[in-house]
Amino acid sequence: MLTRIITAIVGISIGIGVLFLADTIVFDIVIAVLAVLIVYELLSNCKCLEFKVHSAVCFAFAAALPFLIQYFTMDIVYIFATLCIFIMMAAFIASHKKMEFDKVCFMLTTTLLSSMAMCCMIKMKNMSDIHGVCYVVICLASAWLSDGAAYFVGTFFGKHKLCPEISPKKTVEGAVGGVVGGTVILLIYIFVYQKVQASRGYDFSVNYLVAVIIGLFSGLLSIVGDLTASLIKRQHNIKDFGKIMPGHGGVLDRFDSVLFVAPFLALLLNYVNLFN
Repeated sequence: MLTRIITAIVGISIGIGVLFLADTIVFDIVIAVLAVLIVYELLSNCKCLEFKVHSAVCFAFAAALPFLIQYFTMDIVYIFATLCIFIMMAAFIASHKKMEFDKVCFMLTTTLLSSMAMCCMIKMKNMSDIHGVCYVVICLASAWLSDGAAYFVGTFFGKHKLCPEISPKKTVEGAVGGVVGGTVILLIYIFVYQKVQASRGYDFSVNYLVAVIIGLFSGLLSIVGDLTASLIKRQHNIKDFGKIMPGHGGVLDRFDSVLFVAPFLALLLNYVNLFN
């Protein structure tokens, strides 16, 4: 437990530092590194690294996408993505005797999901000069707060198993507590954020209906992300995706819920205003 707490403190400290540099290329580099690490953990644990060309394309896509989205037009992104898919299909044709199509599909879909989901944080950061960093914090907090609340509620009050075949420790009570608890804490954060910004001269109102929607749906999606990662680990007989974060496992073990929350939040905030 002590190792887990120390790792969390170090991770949060690094995260705060990165957020202070959100307007620099450092933020894009961090997103790219995280995306590459997630892709690596997926491919290595699912026995896909032996397919060299496909793996190289996956890593190249994960590394390049954040910079393409930040500094180029979406036309370039579409062309690059299509080129990567073409190379993977051509490589599959060349190695069809050693590689099954479901492997190609797995490598392609997981790379697209993880890379594009991480890049959604760049999208959110760019939505507002004032609130962009707050959107990123809300994305991470709404996922991780739900996870934390679910863990504590499930530990003390959990009785009914949620998905015992996938994740035996998760309970219905923990899931409900995670969604509700995460939403309440998120609302408190948004309230405090508004007051702090008001003291700095930024006067705006909060659409608390949107905030509640963000909290509830993010909580639900974080459960889906967590269960998806748990299912992949169970099917491949692994406990954690990696060891880069002592006490927590790999990068994907911390960001599995974020991969589902980030696209939802980026899409929602593109059409509705949380702050007016």
